Amino acid sequence: MSEVVYFELAEDALPLELPLMACPVPAGFPSPADGYSDQTLDLHRYLFERPASTFLAQVTGDSMLGAGINPDDFIVVNRAITPVDGHIVVAVVEGEHTVKRLRQENGRMWLEAANERYPALELPDDYRFEIWGVVTHVIHPFMKKKTPVAAWANQPRKWSPS
Repeated sequence: MSEVVYFELAEDALPLELPLMACPVPAGFPSPADGYSDQTLDLHRYLFERPASTFLAQVTGDSMLGAGINPDDFIVVNRAITPVDGHIVVAVVEGEHTVKRLRQENGRMWLEAANERYPALELPDDYRFEIWGVVTHVIHPFMKKKTPVAAWANQPRKWSPS
């Protein structure tokens, strides 16, 4: 089962502009002529299109491995997006936080893991659950950090919907 730990966004954060390669990086044959940079990308604007309704969360558990969400990854969650069938969402089910794929069909709704070890959870009308937001991005390292996340990030806190 996957769970989430929430982090606040710094409201006074400056733009985080990083060099952006002028051309897309092909996953196939590389082009040595395209290896220059002449633009920047503001990661805040890219990841947090609507900062007031967006938050970061860190994932624990392995139920979303098949969707490319690994334990300890960060997810960007936007509460302004109306969830629809197929979206990966952060939900609270019976008081427990979880990240799963939302499925809706013929008036039925369920949360589906992306790991065959976990069964889908059907959400009958009388079931106590809430969808907090839609996952728009996942951030995961290819190398382990030497410094624990808590040392450089705000302390995690439980998110309370307003």
